[in-house]
Amino acid sequence: MKPTPLMEIESLRVEFAGSAGRRVRAVRDVDLTIYEGETLGLVGESGCGKSTLGRAMVRVTEPTGGAIRYLGKDITKLRGTVFRKIRADLQMVFQDPFGSLNPRRSIADIVAEPLLRARGTGKDEARKIVDDLLDQVGLGREAGTRKPHEFSGGQRQRIGIARALAPSPRFVVADEPVSALDVSIQAQVINLLSDLIRERGLTMLFISHDLGVVRHIADRIAVMYLGQIIEVASRDDFFAGPAHPYGEALLSSVPALSKQPRRDRIELTGELPDPADPPAGCTFHTRCRYATDVCRTDAPVLREVQPGREVRCHLPLIPVKGSTS
Repeated sequence: MKPTPLMEIESLRVEFAGSAGRRVRAVRDVDLTIYEGETLGLVGESGCGKSTLGRAMVRVTEPTGGAIRYLGKDITKLRGTVFRKIRADLQMVFQDPFGSLNPRRSIADIVAEPLLRARGTGKDEARKIVDDLLDQVGLGREAGTRKPHEFSGGQRQRIGIARALAPSPRFVVADEPVSALDVSIQAQVINLLSDLIRERGLTMLFISHDLGVVRHIADRIAVMYLGQIIEVASRDDFFAGPAHPYGEALLSSVPALSKQPRRDRIELTGELPDPADPPAGCTFHTRCRYATDVCRTDAPVLREVQPGREVRCHLPLIPVKGSTS
């Protein structure tokens, strides 16, 4: 059975005002589909636009252009009560578990807020849901009377997860949810998320720069570079061998994750280009060891090279379907 698209992103753009009047193109004409019940891992270097894309998908950040379709309905222009009803279905777990929690409010009030505001749940029912959620994320309902500063980083992230799950969303963006945590705590939070995804049938965009974490939780992988999606593949296909040279470089930095014979680490030369002034042609050509003249002049499009596998590259690193070469 063909999977059902839950979130469909078409030509999505997010721009910000930069220095000297320049526009920073943080997200550049992104097309992406996330299917119901799957976890899509979004990876790439810091500054590539991952967090901005995730925030735009749930409209924490407003997009500059393009469409965001939730169950086939474009939500980019919705406002007021109409959007608030849909907004409850679209939640976010933020990277900073402390900065995203109001230090003056009790944990019970923090977790209950999306229930009361987005779902219109009564206070008594909301309290019962909050108690159950605090139990489910391993904090216990007695944690509801305390304040955020009384908890460790891992515990605060569990609070953030409970808050995101309170209105029973269908889609959750998890933005680097374990990057600020110790390694031992990271595993606990990832295992918790995996259990909740399975038990609740959640659809998730999981944003991370850590390929080891992504491999553990994601069904598919999307790679982002300079505001664009440059590769999409199943988890197994990606870790068996990326199709894009940038993905190859990312994976080479953690060779234990690859199913291919061990390779020397591929060092990317130079810095990530300025998103306000991206290179002509393929935006990765300035750092790519395979770049040719066509890469410097012609921008590649995201195309399917194998069933279920897309890449934005003139010279993909895998055999292209239908190719006789």
